[in-house]
Amino acid sequence: MSEQPENTPHTTPVEQPVARRGSRMFAPGEGPSPDPAGAHFERRIRSFQPRRSRVTAGQAEAMLKRWPDWGLDIDGKQVLDLDEMFGGLPVVLEIGFGMGEATAQMAAADPGTGILAVDVHTPGQGNLLGLADRNGLTNVRVANGDAIILLREMLRPESLAGCRVYFPDPWPKKRHHKRRLIQPEFLSLLAPRLVPGGLLHCATDWEPYAEQMLEVLSAHPDFENTQADGGYAPRPGYRPLTRFEGQGLDKGHVVHDLLFTRRATL
Repeated sequence: MSEQPENTPHTTPVEQPVARRGSRMFAPGEGPSPDPAGAHFERRIRSFQPRRSRVTAGQAEAMLKRWPDWGLDIDGKQVLDLDEMFGGLPVVLEIGFGMGEATAQMAAADPGTGILAVDVHTPGQGNLLGLADRNGLTNVRVANGDAIILLREMLRPESLAGCRVYFPDPWPKKRHHKRRLIQPEFLSLLAPRLVPGGLLHCATDWEPYAEQMLEVLSAHPDFENTQADGGYAPRPGYRPLTRFEGQGLDKGHVVHDLLFTRRATL
């Protein structure tokens, strides 16, 4: 769903606890749990692919220190008060943040915007919380779980100023295209949670997925392309060039940005 580093040098990996017979890194309510919404809700689109991974000692320390204040499980059991959570800042939802470096850069460059960052990759959650802690980024919150549940069950109408989906899993095999996140059903779910004029920013280096994104977004009645020619947009200055993206560019990949706004009336 999002970029992963090939290696994390000079760190001591520790095995990430796996959800089996109640075994967890944290006590209940004190840290992230695997797929916190469980089977309580029907999901035709799932915004993530569960995977096991390793957590470094530093990432685990950041999780233990900052999760109680800056983390939340997407369990579908509460409606979030984003004004209270972010002190009245406009809030952008970021779906899939990898290791969180780009998220931290954007948060530092724009402290007047809150970022609700969603992922299921525990090392990335710990890394982002560590970056936020070390750099005093109080405008970042980390949500663990399925963004579909978050949108459908836990966010109020017109509570988001924008949404960012950078380098989602392209699901390249044709039989897996139905698993791609950017589909009409997802857009219909997202649109009412955005304020009128709220920006949806997608980016991908997978050409066929970029074409599908452009087609689906252009056809959706709730969204309007910011580009007069109806095509792709230049990379905005606020979106950092990530290491993952740079490696792709070195290999000749073409990265496409799509900037669409929510229409004033739904």
